[in-house]
Amino acid sequence: MWLKVSCELVFDIEIPTPFILMLRPRSGAQQWVAREIYKIEPNLQAYEYTDTFGNLCQRVLAPAGQFKVYTEADVKTAEFIDVDPGAPFIDIQNLPDAMLNYLLPSRYCESDRFSDLANSITTNQLPGYDQVAAIESWLRDTISYIPGSSDFAISAIEVNYRQSGVCRDLAHLGIALCRSLSIPARLVVGYLHNLQPMDMHAWFEAYVGGRWYIFDATQTEHKGGYVSVGYGRDAADVPMFNQFGPSVFPLKQVITVVEFENGK
Repeated sequence: MWLKVSCELVFDIEIPTPFILMLRPRSGAQQWVAREIYKIEPNLQAYEYTDTFGNLCQRVLAPAGQFKVYTEADVKTAEFIDVDPGAPFIDIQNLPDAMLNYLLPSRYCESDRFSDLANSITTNQLPGYDQVAAIESWLRDTISYIPGSSDFAISAIEVNYRQSGVCRDLAHLGIALCRSLSIPARLVVGYLHNLQPMDMHAWFEAYVGGRWYIFDATQTEHKGGYVSVGYGRDAADVPMFNQFGPSVFPLKQVITVVEFENGK
């Protein structure tokens, strides 16, 4: 399917403030970016770089006053996510080097604290994809998904204690459970078609059978419409923006995802 995704952010800046933005999706194995618009007001010099996870990031010094960022992209993505029951666990010694970082505990995913729970959830499951699918089902059945219930990232331990959270929180717990089984897992942020209420979304991916697969405990079907913007170990690696200096929050944030026919 073809999706037109957009994000508008408006800030009121008191003093010149450095920003690092992460708002550009990139083409990859499961999505193709055909067209992009990126506007910054006032018209400022921006510098783009690729971070250690391959994300496209933009550095800018926002002056005092109103600061606006608008991005838009036409993206071709799958109508259904890939599933592969039985896809095998990859032995650690056979993993690509780039996967090893996604096996370790991180700020919001304390995987070294979840071995017993992960093993109890995945009892009698084949190692690999089936274990991750069991974790996804457990999250959906056990942790209440409450959009808008958290304004800041919390760790997997806190999510498990609260038994509720936003999409990012469920993903953090899923990642921690996967890593405790020595399955590489990473957080993804981006857009999702028909998400209610519409906002930026977060899910997780697990590396089994020689590739990454999407898992999203907030959804009940394997529908597609995912557009990835950023990948990382957890939410600390994939913010829409980082700013340095006095804290600022968007006065306005508008996210849209619309399906369209290519060429129209």
